Amino acid sequence: MDIKTASSLHRLRLVSAPEAVSFILLLIASVLKRTTEFNAVPALGMIHGILFVIYVLFWADAWNRTKWDLKTAALYFVLSVLPFGGFVAERKLKRAADDAVIASRARREGVVKA
Repeated sequence: MDIKTASSLHRLRLVSAPEAVSFILLLIASVLKRTTEFNAVPALGMIHGILFVIYVLFWADAWNRTKWDLKTAALYFVLSVLPFGGFVAERKLKRAADDAVIASRARREGVVKA
């Protein structure tokens, strides 16, 4: 994996958890808006919208660089629209990055000829 591909995956991973948190907070604010006088939906909606757009841009860049198959790309997109999906995406991306580092070290040390 080259540095640009690793960077695109790292960026996607970095934005996935904050995007998930903003989505959950927006859901909570929506409930509070309906049940109380508290209305944070406009502010949280804007924050979540910006984070979601950033996530989609980073997702498209990662898909382009990693050459994911359609199933993998769709999985990461669907995870972005589920309330806790961003946390799952972050965990899967971290695991994939760790596996890539281990494989790179093994190739460099001559353990694996791939």
